[in-house]
Amino acid sequence: MSRTSASPPTAGSEVSAVPAGSDVSAVKADSALTHGLKQRHLSMIALGGVIGAGLFVGSGAGIASAGPSIVIAYAISGLLVMFVMRMLGEMSAANPASGSFSVHAERAIGPWAGFTAGWAFWVLLCVAVGLEGIGAAKIVTGWLPGTPEWAWVALFMAIFLATNLAAVKNFGEFEFWFASLKVAAITLFLVLGVLAILGVLPGTDAPGGANLRSDGGFLPNGSNGFIIGLLASVFAYGGLETVTIAAAESENPVRGVAKAVRTAMWRIALFYVGSMAVIVTLVPWDDPKVATVGPFYAALDHLGISGAAEIMNVVILIALLSAMNANIYGASRMACSLVARGQGPKRLGRVDSGVPRTAVLVSSVFGFLCVLLSYWRPDDVFPWLLNMIGAVILVVWIFIAVSQLLLRRRLEREAPEKLVVRMWLFPVGTLLALAAMAGIFLLMLREPGTRDQLLATGALTVVLAVIGVVRQRRAAAVKN
Repeated sequence: MSRTSASPPTAGSEVSAVPAGSDVSAVKADSALTHGLKQRHLSMIALGGVIGAGLFVGSGAGIASAGPSIVIAYAISGLLVMFVMRMLGEMSAANPASGSFSVHAERAIGPWAGFTAGWAFWVLLCVAVGLEGIGAAKIVTGWLPGTPEWAWVALFMAIFLATNLAAVKNFGEFEFWFASLKVAAITLFLVLGVLAILGVLPGTDAPGGANLRSDGGFLPNGSNGFIIGLLASVFAYGGLETVTIAAAESENPVRGVAKAVRTAMWRIALFYVGSMAVIVTLVPWDDPKVATVGPFYAALDHLGISGAAEIMNVVILIALLSAMNANIYGASRMACSLVARGQGPKRLGRVDSGVPRTAVLVSSVFGFLCVLLSYWRPDDVFPWLLNMIGAVILVVWIFIAVSQLLLRRRLEREAPEKLVVRMWLFPVGTLLALAAMAGIFLLMLREPGTRDQLLATGALTVVLAVIGVVRQRRAAAVKN
């Protein structure tokens, strides 16, 4: 971090909070990248980030815990995510950067904050690539028994490594079609579900509100079940941040990120909250299939859709492959941005023909290493790695909120024309979001199932923050 300033700023010293040369190095990093993403790519990347495997599979555990009240849980966490994306959209539209929130945190709080948020997110994405590869391989080996899982993971890695090593438009095209398929699948599901609820789908009877009232009622497991469902819903929303990273490589970054963030808002409500409402209305919340094979399969099976299991397996496979592709992309761009700002090894930031190929390769190798750890050390190292990234997205959201709180006043004073996207109810909306994040942390400490994740993520964050502060002070000493 030799190109950054001395020490973290105080809340009252907004102007001095901008590290010397940080904006310049961020701009240089992005100018070396190509601008091959079109508006349709950005819009679908935003949508693809919303519809992930967590929705299709992970929501089952939330329904099993919260019952019909999972709809409220997803609505609450969805509102928080909307606020976070609005804050991130405001900053990214004003200053598009491939480092996204890491660059904003550096400008607002100090180099150590950009270092911590950026590298924590990089670790999260790389581990997620490995997890998604394992999940995709399990589906394929179910179709082709006897074939080794690791070979399928290697194949998927090779495909997306090649995609990301080529021009950025290749990544954009992959994500465009992946997201299009996911959107089509979820839209068809919602249409069929609503028709069934209304009693106009042939061969089905309108369930009315019976499933919302029976087997313990709307809140069958009390407040504890609702809290578990709420925590599950929060972490299902991860992935939206990628669109602000990709915006720096679009034809019109400011207009692109503004439009993508705005359109993502109502789709959160439609896809997540709408899906949960349809599922718990159609299917009893305590149906064993909801938790074991997934709530979407349970709903399709209830409707008598033949081949429901295979249909959902195809959709989930597409969601996993899409996430692998997007996470390799996001990890490589975040690493490239960090290096350009003096916060990582220089070789990692090398850009060839507009693509940070070394960062793509290293990010992919790290992801594949996580796969190998799942085979070599399934009982200790791999679970520890999963716990370590368990709450990283919450840490990132806190950096986003604090950064927006500090940068908004500066933008209003120095460049109000850049406020293309504005955070709602500022500053009250930002403060409410921060309070909600603090509440989620407390709930995670309260629940044994999430306490270890929070502590492991906290340890990772502290280690990165200490390294960041030490690097910042050394850079200041050299400069002085």
